[in-house]
Amino acid sequence: MNQVADHWKDYECIDAGNGEKLERWKDIILRRPDPQVIWPIDKEDQLWKSPHAHYHRSKSGGGSWEYKKKFKESWTISYKELRFKVSPTGFKHTGLFPEQAANWDFMMDKIRNADKEIRVLNLFAYTGGATMACASAGAAEVVHVDASKGMVNWAKENMSLSHLEDHKIRFIVDDVLKFVQREKRRGRTYHAIIMDPPSYGRGPNGEVWKIEEQLYPLVSACMEILDDDPLFFLINSYTTGFPASVLYNLIHATILRKHPNGYIEAGEIGLPITRSNTTLPCGIYGRWVKK
Repeated sequence: MNQVADHWKDYECIDAGNGEKLERWKDIILRRPDPQVIWPIDKEDQLWKSPHAHYHRSKSGGGSWEYKKKFKESWTISYKELRFKVSPTGFKHTGLFPEQAANWDFMMDKIRNADKEIRVLNLFAYTGGATMACASAGAAEVVHVDASKGMVNWAKENMSLSHLEDHKIRFIVDDVLKFVQREKRRGRTYHAIIMDPPSYGRGPNGEVWKIEEQLYPLVSACMEILDDDPLFFLINSYTTGFPASVLYNLIHATILRKHPNGYIEAGEIGLPITRSNTTLPCGIYGRWVKK
């Protein structure tokens, strides 16, 4: 089951080709690399040639922005009732993955239609798109965990922009596995768990994360703090070479085995490309959902 985030007004993937994508973030046009765009550009017109900024990859690794027009260092975009800060970073990202709006819609719908208060745990939570979506939908508590203090501070800005200060959101800078293990010792449980694990990363104290080695142990640890009557469990991934069936099989071997009263959905997640009327593949997801 593939998902397309096609309800945006402040974001648009205008075009894609030759390893790059051309995007509109409210009224700012950015040109960024995308390794999955292996087809040619139909026509490199003036918009392609003169975006506000163009990120160039370096042959030695990394890259840098070429600024062609003046614009603010950061600005705000909206998705429905949510508000987010956007700012070009040194590693080509902007602080938001717009394709995740498809997952936000799913979470918000499930939480709003739940017949009880829902506690949510968001791991590798980045700047908090899913955190804000769940809080806005009425989650009783959202616990936001990320190893980067800078990303957690950015998430706090998004909380303020979305006027969610009066909602119960706990921001934690920690290694996700260590946090989950401590929550087990505390006897805390969650009705919904979300995770967006990187392919490789480091915790705040240098803990090494490799998805192929540590995703299963993390999901297994999360099983220990998943409520006896869970609502959903969602895994998102951008790891190159990981098909959605990997997440399907992982969820089948863990969550579904313990909670057979649910079902599994898995597939690609993407964005509509305006000019070609096609879809830009952006990653994969797998989720267990209560029946």
